[in-house]
Amino acid sequence: MSAVAAPPRAKRSKKVTCEECFFARNGLCALELDEPCATFRPDHPDGLRPPTQMRFVFRQERRRQSAWAFPTAQEQARLHG
Repeated sequence: MSAVAAPPRAKRSKKVTCEECFFARNGLCALELDEPCATFRPDHPDGLRPPTQMRFVFRQERRRQSAWAFPTAQEQARLHG
């Protein structure tokens, strides 16, 4: 029997603090919380940047026929006739 390697662990991201937030460093935060809020944005030399978004990727069409379709009138008549 061969040993199976465990999957690699995902990188653990560094825990962010309010001191690293753009709003807190520029005196724009009015909240007094123990942890960063949902509006946290990292302070960057270029200023405030929007959060990165997922890229839109088109999928290749795989099916030539739908997985399910309504029965035709003739099939309906045979089923319920």
